[in-house]
Amino acid sequence: MTAGGFSARRLVLVRDLLERQVDAGFVPGAVAVLARRGAVHVQAVGKLAFEGPGSNTPMAPDTICRLGSSSKPLVAACAMTLVEDCTIRLDDPVDELLPELADMTVLADPAGPLHDTVPARRPITVRDLLTSTLGTGMLAVPPGTIPIADALGGLGRTSPDEWLRRLGELPLVHQPGESWMYDTAADITGVLIARATGQSLGETLRERVCEPLGMRDTGFRVEGEHLGRLATAYAAEDVDGAAVVEDGPYDRWSRPPTFESAGGGLVSTAADCLAFGSAMLAGGGPVLSRPAVTLMTTDHLTPGQKALSGFGPQYLADIGWGLGLAVRTRRTHLGPSVGSYGWHGFYGTAWYNDPAEDLTAYFAIQRAHAGDQSLPMWQDLWTAVYQAIDD
Repeated sequence: MTAGGFSARRLVLVRDLLERQVDAGFVPGAVAVLARRGAVHVQAVGKLAFEGPGSNTPMAPDTICRLGSSSKPLVAACAMTLVEDCTIRLDDPVDELLPELADMTVLADPAGPLHDTVPARRPITVRDLLTSTLGTGMLAVPPGTIPIADALGGLGRTSPDEWLRRLGELPLVHQPGESWMYDTAADITGVLIARATGQSLGETLRERVCEPLGMRDTGFRVEGEHLGRLATAYAAEDVDGAAVVEDGPYDRWSRPPTFESAGGGLVSTAADCLAFGSAMLAGGGPVLSRPAVTLMTTDHLTPGQKALSGFGPQYLADIGWGLGLAVRTRRTHLGPSVGSYGWHGFYGTAWYNDPAEDLTAYFAIQRAHAGDQSLPMWQDLWTAVYQAIDD
């Protein structure tokens, strides 16, 4: 047995699986950090890029990666700091801070025309945003099949105020509190935080979450001297067997974004995400109280809300949703225990805490659509993590 109750012999499988992805040319590099009972195990393989800048730089715990939707739990924790200091309240309507979302209308038929609406039965609340039950969000349908899905997809990402104005002009898909719908609620939460504090989302997140936890590399941009640590992101599909760069280190990340996306716009490192995950596992200090963490990591969804999910009812068969993150409700594989919580991201990041095992786990690669936890790659990685527990 090695430190933290892991088998040193069995941990080798985690590294072997990461190396397979690199050897197959799926990604140029990968990093995993597993922390358990005071011990930290790092597995880093490959480089930051296939060629060009980063192709000679090894992946490491301080490699900067795009979090994608793994940004959501961090922003939700920031929002909860505002709940704790009574700047906002969970069950207050958002109308005062977000007047664009006051007096909303709702589609009479979620698949019907945009003009056929009824009044919302009640205002949208802060709780609706954090539980993703405000009534709008992503719909997993082909383009051209459902009018509201096309309209939501065409909003773009201009300034936060303009984006919210456009969103408020569209009807909700469901009544507030009626269904879980992904993604949009997180970006609205980011606008709410900025307006509630009178600062940008990035400034508030830095002051309330990142600085207290020593997360120096987490934010919505990468300062020039650190761009050499930003891994290159690749497209989901290769062209003629060659990896296609989707987002390089010297593109948009070198300047402040027009839209600080709470739903998927952060960059971070394995070391920073470990700091956040460890703080949550230990009860939240110095960022949140233990009761706030308990509230965040409790499944708040009803069966009815899950049944109307924009991704279909089976998407939430084994998980629920707390405040800004998923909560495991059923264990079906050799992987996270019931009560585990966290989330994954578009480019292949995944962070989960397992309180039953006293485990924080973080993985990062940088390839589009690689965060999908139903991929065989992830089933193997989580199996490798849990088969290595040896106490």
